[in-house]
Amino acid sequence: MIFVDGYDSAILGMDTEYQRVIYSKSKMIDILMEGGLDDVSAVEWLEYNVWSTYVGEHTPIFLHELTKEDIQEWVDRSVNFI
Repeated sequence: MIFVDGYDSAILGMDTEYQRVIYSKSKMIDILMEGGLDDVSAVEWLEYNVWSTYVGEHTPIFLHELTKEDIQEWVDRSVNFI
C-alpha cells in the first residue's frame, strides 16, 4: 500500500480488493488550511501535486465525500445538461 505523507488523519479506510488507501479530499484540504493555505490554494496544490499523481496499481483513492442528497442534487443538475 502507498500512503501520502502528512495526511494520516484524512484516511477513511482501504480498498481491500486492490489494497489501496482511501483518503478524504475534504480532510486533506483541511490539513493544508491548518498549515496556512486558503481553500482555493489548498485544492489547487492537492490537484496538481497529489490527486493527479499515478504511482502504480496501489495509487491511493481520493474520495469526495457526498451524502445521498448531494448525489441526487448532482444527478438532477447533470440530467438538465443532457
